[in-house]
Amino acid sequence: MKRLLLVLAFAAAFAPAALAKGPSQAAISGPGLAGTLSFEGNGEHEGTALYDLTQDAGFFPAVFGQSPDPMLHGRPSGTLGPRYTIHYVVPDGEGTKWRVVQDLYPYAQGGPVTHMTAGQGIFGEQTRGGWYRSDPGLEALLVRHGLPRVAPSSSAGSSAASTATALAIGAPVAILIAGAAAFVMRRRLTLAR
Repeated sequence: MKRLLLVLAFAAAFAPAALAKGPSQAAISGPGLAGTLSFEGNGEHEGTALYDLTQDAGFFPAVFGQSPDPMLHGRPSGTLGPRYTIHYVVPDGEGTKWRVVQDLYPYAQGGPVTHMTAGQGIFGEQTRGGWYRSDPGLEALLVRHGLPRVAPSSSAGSSAASTATALAIGAPVAILIAGAAAFVMRRRLTLAR
């Protein structure tokens, strides 16, 4: 009986740390978003948007590994489209909140793709990392939470930025040239007298 109580006490002491392996928060940022897409709750409980995100984005195999291994052998071929960033917060049950970052390409050719850099610290270990190909369910989930239905056009933003930059640089240069011309004309008139 004493042995059973000792085992139960040991299990109770370490259960929170052992059970707390999934994110409690995820925030997605990137082009075309009015703000950050936020997911909260328990990333290990089915039926929550955070759970769906962790499953569809390949969080667990990218962090801890999995067998069979669903990770890709390298970067998928084709156009990936705009890059978004997922910032996960993963509590350990003992007061420490680990932060893990994953790149997200929801509009990638062939379906959504994620990439996690290996070697990020979590639970005193390091993430496995790698590329993961999701199914269209990930894009649908993200669209429901505010992701644009189609990839934002980078050319529209680039041309607007280029025009603004040209105006910001061109206007002062034009003023300097006009001022220099006025100075030269005034100097010539003064010398001609």
